[in-house]
Order: sequence, then structure tokens, then C-alpha cells
Amino acid sequence: MHRVLDIRRHPLKSAAAEHLDEVVVTADGLDGDRIWTCLGADDTVGSAKQPRLWGGLLAVTASLSAQGDAAADMLVTVPGGKALEAGGPEADAALSDWLGHPVRLTRHPPKQLKRHHWWPDEPGMIPDWAAGVEPGGDDLVAVRAGADGRFFDFGPLHLVTTGALARLGAEHGEAVDPARFRPNLILDLPADPEPGQRIAIGADLLVKTVVPTPRCVIPSLAHGAAPADPALLKTLASHHRVDVPEYGRATCFGFYAEILAAGTARTGDEVRVL
Repeated sequence: MHRVLDIRRHPLKSAAAEHLDEVVVTADGLDGDRIWTCLGADDTVGSAKQPRLWGGLLAVTASLSAQGDAAADMLVTVPGGKALEAGGPEADAALSDWLGHPVRLTRHPPKQLKRHHWWPDEPGMIPDWAAGVEPGGDDLVAVRAGADGRFFDFGPLHLVTTGALARLGAEHGEAVDPARFRPNLILDLPADPEPGQRIAIGADLLVKTVVPTPRCVIPSLAHGAAPADPALLKTLASHHRVDVPEYGRATCFGFYAEILAAGTARTGDEVRVL
């Protein structure tokens, strides 16, 4: 029997995950997932896809005091610091000091959302749809915000499987921490389902795979106890460059899913690919 091995919520975009025993999942994703963001002095969204500016966010922890509509209250902690309430001057000052430039936390960013994106210079890491960009260069790209103000790069639910992680570890010569891919759910499945397949999780949650997840520089960066691993990009580009339906070829790992039926996900829940 296949099961949910781990549930991870990221209340603050690009910060470390909360590990949960259970969470409500709606059409908008996990309750409380990516509902806060950092803004830079130029009002761009803080994303570790530009590590020079925002890589330090991966070491910041963020936790919510409640789920559902009350999930607005968040505590953030920079390494070596104390937990501070998001939205106040103390938290903004601590993050600014940690990151080395002025930032502020918000749930209500400007309508025109953009972020800095650093394009890796590892061959194969630039997707077909960005073929004109400069490897090693920085771009300003548009950010998608959900109708409820969430800060997703693409879809509301991101998953990885133990089978794909085991294959990647064999290709890379060592185990790869799944935190590098920032999933919401880690599923005990022998391989990733194909796009369009449905996955039943627990008693009532039903999702459908949409596309494999294109990868950026983030998997190669330090994530807490996992040190920086630049060679991981070469492994990914060598073994995981695939056709993304309707978009073109890209180096991918994990997959996005849409929610067909809302429900509660719990660690240990049975997982069935239909």
C-alpha cells in the first residue's frame, strides 16, 4: 500500500517548510501555503530563484498560528534570532539584516508582480520557452498570484515521489534531500504519474497531475542542513530534461497537480493512482 510520507507547507515564499501531520487542501492548495512574501526595495517579490538577493530566505523558518481563514498570523525566525510576528517592524528589520538589503513582509503586494530570476549557466537548465535569455544573467519576470493572493510559481500543489527521488539519488551518486525541491506532499510511489492521471489521497482528496515541474537554481542551493550542491544541476540536466506538454523541453523534477476534490491530507494516508 502506498502512502503520504510527509506534508510540507511554506507559509512564506522561499522560506523553509513547516512539517505537518495533516492539512486541509482546497482548490487553492494547502491551507496557508505561500500566503506571505518578502518585497524588496524595488517592490519585487522575494524568490530564491535569484540567490544573490534572496538565497538566505531558504534558511528562514516561518510558521502559522492556525489554519484556514485565521492563517494570516505568522512567526518568522532568522538563524540565531527569535520568533517575530510578521507584519511588524521587528520582523522586517531582522529579515533585512539577515538578507543584507531592505525588505518587508506582506500579504498584500502591488498588483504588478515581478521577481528577479537568475538563469543557471549549466547547459540544459534553460527551458525551451526561455531560449533567448542569457545563461548566468538576471531577468525580471512576472509572478502569478492566486485569486486569494497566494504566491505560486505555477500550480497550487507540488508533489514528489520516493521512486523519482531514489532514481535521482542513483544518478547523482548520493541521496538527494527532497527539501531541495520544496514539495507540498511526498508520496510513496514507485514513479511519478503521467500528466492527466488522477491520484486519490486518503478518504476524500482527489488531485490530477498537470505538468512536470521545471527546475531552476534552487535545488543546488543550501537548504538548512543540506549544503550547497552545484553538481546537482548537471545531474538534473543530464537525466531529467523532458517534454513539458504545450511548453517545450525543460529540466524537470516533481510535478504540479490540480485539486479535483477538496479534502484533508494526513501523513500515512493511502495513495492510489487511478
